[in-house]
Amino acid sequence: MAVNVKDMMKQKKSNQILPRLLEKSAPVFFLLCAIISILTTIGIILTLLVETITFFNRVSFTEFITGTQWWPFGENASYGILPLISGTLLITVIAMIVAIPIGLASAIYLSEFASNKVRKVVKPVLEILAGIPTIVYGFFALTFVTPMFQLVIDDLPIFNALSPGIVVGIMIIPMIASLSEDAMSSVPNVMREGALAMGSTRLEVAMKVVVPAALSGIIASFVLGLSRAIGETMIVSVAAGSTPKLTTDVTESIQTMTGYIVQVTLGDASYGSTTYYSIYAVGMTLFVFTLIMNLLSQYISRRFKEDY
Repeated sequence: MAVNVKDMMKQKKSNQILPRLLEKSAPVFFLLCAIISILTTIGIILTLLVETITFFNRVSFTEFITGTQWWPFGENASYGILPLISGTLLITVIAMIVAIPIGLASAIYLSEFASNKVRKVVKPVLEILAGIPTIVYGFFALTFVTPMFQLVIDDLPIFNALSPGIVVGIMIIPMIASLSEDAMSSVPNVMREGALAMGSTRLEVAMKVVVPAALSGIIASFVLGLSRAIGETMIVSVAAGSTPKLTTDVTESIQTMTGYIVQVTLGDASYGSTTYYSIYAVGMTLFVFTLIMNLLSQYISRRFKEDY
């Protein structure tokens, strides 16, 4: 049977039309996705800025950042954000006290001591822990953790900073453990083998060789966990209460920035009121805190990065 070369060439070209179209359209699609992400970010920032400026046209900026009383309702409203910042930082400090040692210890175990079989079991469990809805954590803190502490601490109110702080710490353990374990797993085995050859124990290798070598990723995981704790909403809304106080007493009811936003958006303020616009000012403050944490994480990653 005779073969027509021209027909074969035409058929080959026709078969290449679709791949060529995909090749040309793919960069355009990816560019559009990037543009959408950028425009969304710009839109969020502009919304926060416009509404926050409206708020500061009604309330003094100095009063907002230095005031120690937060009561945005009624005629004698006061908009000093320090009690909300205090509550947020109190929850965050408790959470990091819980999450950092447990998360780092879990990462060291998974990276340096666990067998492959154990790692295949433990790591998915940690990922499941990270996937639990935060509202479930909130009710866990309210109905289980707080009653347990009430058996030990006399007169502990049902709403307090201690229980949600601990549960927020439990919630961010998977993030710290996973990111830290990834950082330690990236350390070359040559460094471990060299330390073992010189007579170091596995614990000494883990603490004196692997952890310092992976310090950049470990600290970055701490900062990201800190950022996550600052922005947590449902746990503190359910279990911490709604009493803005400038206090360091973990047994008292407090209110965080996110908790206040939830309270107002549930309908406690009419549209266009100063109280309504205050949620944007609080949101902008929260945005600044989170942005600082992310920038700090990037700086630490670059500053302590080790290239192997």
